[in-house]
Amino acid sequence: MTQSAAIPGFKPAATGPALTASLAVTLIAAATIAGAWFFQLVLEIVPCPLCLEQRYAYYLAIPLGLLIALAARSGAPRPLLLAGLAILALATLANAGLGTYHSGVEWGFWKGPTDCSGPVVNLGSAADLLSKLDTVKVVRCDEVQWRFLGLSLAGYNVLISLLMAAIAAWAFVRTAKR
Repeated sequence: MTQSAAIPGFKPAATGPALTASLAVTLIAAATIAGAWFFQLVLEIVPCPLCLEQRYAYYLAIPLGLLIALAARSGAPRPLLLAGLAILALATLANAGLGTYHSGVEWGFWKGPTDCSGPVVNLGSAADLLSKLDTVKVVRCDEVQWRFLGLSLAGYNVLISLLMAAIAAWAFVRTAKR
């Protein structure tokens, strides 16, 4: 017995847009995080605190996108799909805002957060202080470590996050209309 037969008036949501968009966002987020790790681990471009914070939306988008895809594939109720797509769109849109803020810090439009002055480490005894200070690499949020076509990684994060938000919003609208 299907859900639509068991519950009078129940119609499962159309899976097309929700499934397509959630899979697209998941793939984009996974590729972006893989790229960020490549820059960090292979090219040794150490992320600043704002860079690390911008990764949180991707860490949310990957499992959430997969859950939405599974829900859409199994014929979940439309309100559940709409809630998941809304969270996905809002999280990626907020991440675009954070990336815009970080880009503004890099361009000198405004001051960055105070924690961008370097990592907090245990410096040990006073005798070790000078030797440890030589090994601490300060990663500043206002200094661009890499640019391509005039954009930093924070700038590309803005574009990628806006793309993911647009895809999720498109699916939200299409799913709501069905």
